[in-house]
Amino acid sequence: MLKKSDIIVSVNLDADNVPVAMSWSAPDAIGGSKNQTCKAMLLAFFNGETRETMKIDLWTKAMQVDEMDMFMYQTLRSLCDTYYKATNNVELANAMANFTQYFGEQVAVIPREKPI
Repeated sequence: MLKKSDIIVSVNLDADNVPVAMSWSAPDAIGGSKNQTCKAMLLAFFNGETRETMKIDLWTKAMQVDEMDMFMYQTLRSLCDTYYKATNNVELANAMANFTQYFGEQVAVIPREKPI
């Protein structure tokens, strides 16, 4: 192993175990991100042996619906790019991007495309 790098996620919970505050740190990130606050996070791990995905989706009480709409849109957009880079499957990446466009328009985080 040449190097080990840690990403630290901290979640403060209320009495009902609902997140009220979250932050993350990645000392090796550009600029050394330390205790960056956030309102939501999605984290997924793929187990190569079982071929299953384990995930953690958290958001704070303070997260507003319009913020969740933007978070989901930006995440979907990023997943389209990630999928294409990993597979070079243009057809499916474009199909994902078309859905992402539709989603963004429906939740009004991007303007609706006008018909030709």
